[in-house]
Amino acid sequence: MKSLKFFFSLLLTTAMLSVAMPAMAQEQSAEVVTEAVAEVEAVADAVVVEEAVKEAEVAPAQSTQGRSNEVIDREFSVKKALGDFVNQSAFKGFAEDWRYAVMILVSFLLLYLAIVKKFEPLLLMPIAFGMLLTNLPGAGLFHAELFAGGHVHWADFALGSGVGLLDYLYLGVKLGIYPCLIFIGVGAMTDFAPLIANPKSLLLGAAAQIGIFATFLGALALGFNYWESGSIGIIGGADGPTAIYLTSKLAPHLLGPIAVAAYSYMALVPVIQPPIMKLLTTEKERKIEMKQLRSVSQREKIIFPIVITVVIAILLPSAAPLIGCLMLGNLMKECGVTERLSKTVQNELMNIVTIFLGISVGATATADSFLNWQTLGILTLGIIAFSFGSASGVILAKIMNLFSKEKINPLIGSAGVSAVPMAARVSQTVGQQYNPGNFLLMHAMGPNVAGVIGSAVAAGILLAFLPL
Repeated sequence: MKSLKFFFSLLLTTAMLSVAMPAMAQEQSAEVVTEAVAEVEAVADAVVVEEAVKEAEVAPAQSTQGRSNEVIDREFSVKKALGDFVNQSAFKGFAEDWRYAVMILVSFLLLYLAIVKKFEPLLLMPIAFGMLLTNLPGAGLFHAELFAGGHVHWADFALGSGVGLLDYLYLGVKLGIYPCLIFIGVGAMTDFAPLIANPKSLLLGAAAQIGIFATFLGALALGFNYWESGSIGIIGGADGPTAIYLTSKLAPHLLGPIAVAAYSYMALVPVIQPPIMKLLTTEKERKIEMKQLRSVSQREKIIFPIVITVVIAILLPSAAPLIGCLMLGNLMKECGVTERLSKTVQNELMNIVTIFLGISVGATATADSFLNWQTLGILTLGIIAFSFGSASGVILAKIMNLFSKEKINPLIGSAGVSAVPMAARVSQTVGQQYNPGNFLLMHAMGPNVAGVIGSAVAAGILLAFLPL
């Protein structure tokens, strides 16, 4: 009986506590919440007062009589918006560094030469526009510091903050992708039949590369280092993609001026070469007529790119990317079973890559890399390299005539540079000035396409002897 009374009393006590405890907890919680709210309001009031004091200190002293607070706030917001707009616009950048304006004027000049004068417009126009984009202050399209030291700083790319459009496109140049793709298209548009029919023209193409190594020595004498000198010397090959490929590996900080120089001099072939050709030849030599070349079979055209790729890749592996892509494009053209691929690389692929290559190269022509004495030296050495290359081919042709029964018109020797087919057309034009019945175009195409191979081999030699 006593145990039952104890049990019921314990049960009643528990029930009373279960009812009383929540009420007590609720009262305590309410007190805690009230205290917290009071503290938050006090902090908020302090912050509001502090901000009001700051605004009063910053705001110019002016009369606010007759104006409501809403009007004053709206006026201050407009002023702040206008200030932010001016700070974000390019006007501030132009005021801080006048070189931006100079580089934009240079880009306008290149656009004029490309569009109006038609100087290598397919590449010079994108290069000029890329130069325009990269020199717009505050646009943030290209950041040279991401590629400082010859390396791509992948950590910055992984973050994705502050990386511009041209930074991503430039990876195709930095990694050597665009020049190799261009070479596939060049190979598909090149006919090696004149070279196969007259193998001696390979020597003329090789002789034209002397200008590269002569200018390399000249650049060293002027204070450029080995890697910079190699990049400057390759201008003498008159091969834009090869110059870009080599420079992106050896001296990427010189890519802008070297690319502009290479393509400018390629466009000036009809102006630069004729005086050199006439200076080094006699009128009698210019009138030499050459026999018609033999026909070349399709089997020879198919075997040639395969053999050249194997031989050069074995002897000079560093030249394999350029030579391999060049011969791949040519094999697509000559094999007869990949006509669709050949048309694609000649048109769609070539055009797309040309756009990306031009804009990316132009993006490297910043004020820091372009407006200096080095650029002037590069432009000067570039024309010397190109002139040496043109002269070397003419001189070798004259030497070959001393030991050959079938005379070679020395004018075709100047076509040994890699400006296809412009250099061959110059040989034809100058030859017909002295002998209207002389047809040198196909003969000149031999050393001309040999020059494409020769410039790629020269780039491979420089890469092999100048470790990265």
